[in-house]
This record gives sequence, structure tokens and C-alpha cells, in this order.
Amino acid sequence: MLDPGFIIKVIIISASGALAPGPLTASAVSLGARMGWRAGFNEAVGHTIVELPLVLAIAYGLHYVFQIPIVSAAFGIVGGAFLLFFAYLTFRDALRGNFNVNDALRYGSAIVTGATLSLFNPYFIAWWIGVGTPLIMEAFQSMFLIGIAILYVSHVWLDYAWLTLIASLGSMSRLRVSLYRALLIALAVAITYFGITMLVSSVKIPLSLL
Repeated sequence: MLDPGFIIKVIIISASGALAPGPLTASAVSLGARMGWRAGFNEAVGHTIVELPLVLAIAYGLHYVFQIPIVSAAFGIVGGAFLLFFAYLTFRDALRGNFNVNDALRYGSAIVTGATLSLFNPYFIAWWIGVGTPLIMEAFQSMFLIGIAILYVSHVWLDYAWLTLIASLGSMSRLRVSLYRALLIALAVAITYFGITMLVSSVKIPLSLL
């Protein structure tokens, strides 16, 4: 069975990507100005079309590989390093106030926009390979597909909630920038904690084999 704290951990880690300024957020604002909240929801659908197969591929493609202790430790260390890197980026964006959406993309289909911006976003792929893989393996090894379902639902609802909210607002200028900045800083602190914890626990795996 999965530890109940696992869901909380997934939500906090996922929020670092979902709420951070990025192409999906920017395009949701742009499309939302013309299409309303449905633009954000449809973008999340497009995002899911790309993301869910990626999660399943990681779970099934790397499952047996991760049973090797040294491999599990290596990916855990990489995941912890990625968490610290994303924490740094979140801190940086919060302190700089880098929330400009003037370059938001304006595609006709919000679903196509969500899928395209996800598929061709190297940071999205890197997040799942580096940060998401340890979470996927923890869920898969505990409850197999049920664990993956719990993990993904805990993760993806944030995308739908955030993109729908941003699109309904239609403009980042309607957000309280100070509150948004405070939220990003709080998330960065939490991500830093999880990153350090992941690194420490992963380093202990090879040491226990000595």
C-alpha cells in the first residue's frame, strides 16, 4: 500500500511544474482571452494526451531496471538533483517576478496547443525522466497500475485546475503578483526539502550494500 503522505508529496512536487510560469500557462492566458475557461481545460486535455503515455512508458519500460539497487540509487540521485534544480528555477522566477506573457502562443485548437507545447518542451520531458521517475517507480512497485492511477490523478488535477483558472482570468494582470510570488517561494522551499531527502535516501542504498 502507498503511504498516505505519498499523495501529498506528489501534489507538492507537481505544483512546482504546474504553477510555474511556462508556455502552457502563457498560452492558456492568451487563448482564455478569446475562448474563456474552456481553453485552459482543453489545453490540459492535450497535455494529458502526451503525458499519460509517457508515465506508463516509464513505469513499464524501467520497472525491471529499477529493481537493480545501484540503478535505483543512481536515478534517485538524479531525481534529487533535478528537484533542487527546479527549486532553484522556481526561486529565481519568484524573485525576478518573471511572469511576462506577451509572447503567449495563439493556436486555433487549445487541445493541439496543450499537446504540442508538452511534446516539444524539453523541460517537460526532463521533469518526468528526472523528477517523476522515482515517484512513478514508488507507486508502481507498491500497487502496480492502481498505484500509477493514484499517482497520476494526484498529479494531473493540478494541471486542469490551474490552466482552467488562468484561462478564465484571461490575463495575468488580474492575479495578485505578490501572492503568486509567495506561493512559488513556498513551493521552492518544499521542493528543496524533498530534493535533499531523495538524495540522502538514494545515497544510503549503495552504502547499505557495502
